[in-house]
Amino acid sequence: LVRAPGRVRLGLPKLPLPALKDTLDVYLRCMEHLLTEEQFNKTQHVVEQFGAPGGVGELLQSKLMERRDTTANWVYEYWLNEMYLNNRLALPVNSSPVMVFPQQHFKAPIDSLRYEFAAHLISGALEYKTLLDSRALPVDCARGQLAGTPLCMEQYYRLFTSYRLPGPERDTLVAQQSSVMPEPEHIIVACKNQFFVLDVVINFRRLNERDLLTQLDKIARMADSEEELLPPIGLLTSDGRVDLSVSKAIFQNNLFFPVGLALNDTTQAMLMLHGGGVAKNGGNRWYDKPMQFVVGADGCCGVVCEHSPFEGIVLVPSKLVRAASVSELPAPRRLRWKCTPEIHKLLASSADKLQRQVKNLDMNVHKFCDYGKEFIKKQKMSPDAYIQVALQLAYYRCHGRPVSTYESASIRRFQEGRVDNIRSATPEALAFVKAMTDGKLSTNKMEMLRSAITAQTKYTIRAITGMGIDNHLLGLSKIAHELKMETPEIFKDEAHLISNQFILSTSQVPTTVEMFCSYGPVVTNGYGACYNPQSDHIIFSVSSFRESSQTCSADFVKSLVQGLLDMRDLCNKCNHGSNPTIKLSF
Repeated sequence: LVRAPGRVRLGLPKLPLPALKDTLDVYLRCMEHLLTEEQFNKTQHVVEQFGAPGGVGELLQSKLMERRDTTANWVYEYWLNEMYLNNRLALPVNSSPVMVFPQQHFKAPIDSLRYEFAAHLISGALEYKTLLDSRALPVDCARGQLAGTPLCMEQYYRLFTSYRLPGPERDTLVAQQSSVMPEPEHIIVACKNQFFVLDVVINFRRLNERDLLTQLDKIARMADSEEELLPPIGLLTSDGRVDLSVSKAIFQNNLFFPVGLALNDTTQAMLMLHGGGVAKNGGNRWYDKPMQFVVGADGCCGVVCEHSPFEGIVLVPSKLVRAASVSELPAPRRLRWKCTPEIHKLLASSADKLQRQVKNLDMNVHKFCDYGKEFIKKQKMSPDAYIQVALQLAYYRCHGRPVSTYESASIRRFQEGRVDNIRSATPEALAFVKAMTDGKLSTNKMEMLRSAITAQTKYTIRAITGMGIDNHLLGLSKIAHELKMETPEIFKDEAHLISNQFILSTSQVPTTVEMFCSYGPVVTNGYGACYNPQSDHIIFSVSSFRESSQTCSADFVKSLVQGLLDMRDLCNKCNHGSNPTIKLSF
């Protein structure tokens, strides 16, 4: 994202509601090649009945139009509940993404370098929060497709002022409002599975980096006190959704210690996602908090995000304002817990479940260095669309079939906009990957590649302009539920289940520095694939579950690399063929 100059708040339009016929036509087109002929014939009949004049679809559409007219964003609440708050799975790996910073080099055993880094990080976050509190951020504008469009800024203002409150059936996203309760003036610091309150405002002054460094050093010493060690309560937040939360802190900072693993991108991603388990730093988290900065003594650093308040990672500014020093610094306070025998049983159960997650996660972070987005741009192709086609090729080579694919598409061009889905498994992509894998030399593979990228780009524009089908179908199904209707056949049809089993869950998270985002698969037999395209390389973070005999992250990455090389060779061959005097070397 780029920020437009100035601080003018532009009025954004409401999220449009697609025409019912358009959505149903696109739905059939998206699903035909993912179904058997028998399945598709049945689905086609069901969809026709749903969309018939005077039928159920028209009734639900009219009710959805009423909702559009009376709310800021007709899908926001439906989407938030369906995507996050109704989900009863544990947050680590299953829901919470992480951003892995470039590895730091703290020279052991001197901890001061690590504490200086943590203090700098905290100070920057506090300064950023000051900008948010004063609503002083310039309006973001979109890049990529339809660049320059102003974007909704509301997600920024939930960054430090919300938390996810666990509930037995549905969680609640709670936003703190200064008019209701005083603004928090402390952060929570976790160190060696112990939790401490660090006041960042004392006598109406915000602590500067030197004071923060002093306080972090005190916390580290307090955490070493074996006489006062308390159970690793943070483990409870790594379990399914239990009724436990620490809600008033601005954000959480985690200091953790070496875990005895050789650090590379893959191990750093795993450590950020789940802390390495019970014996390492798995209890050094509070997953219900929206932002947790992690600083490891071994240089593994980054951010863990609770995903329900916002998409993506908003990094702290690099230029920080120095605050005046506070002469009297009271000691940080240890958070103390009253643990009943039942709590101890829950802790043991949570520890066991987290350990199973650690063993189950199959992570592979790969830096593809043969080329990056500049080569793709020279082909006059969208880098994101190109990479999405490469992901389709990789999956097809591994598994011999196409599957429903999710790529997140920002709809922040509209009030309270979050995301819709770009359905990347297009018929054109399937035609291309078949041509690349059937060994036939006669087909015009380059033309098919361009057709696949054009189809991907068109659907991207459809999604980001509010015309995607997934939010619309979700809205129709929720309206039917609210009207206490019998579930319409279209939502009981096997095609609907297949369409929402996102075996390939993907996202582009570009950054200007060498860092990357990671998350887990959304289904047991699927892959999570996040990528960060840079000028001359692409960072991929691929995850799957070891318990599935159908998936293997290393095999997927191997096929992905081969596909990217084959696509480059295809482009180079066509470039040579169209103009023999031009020599390309990559």
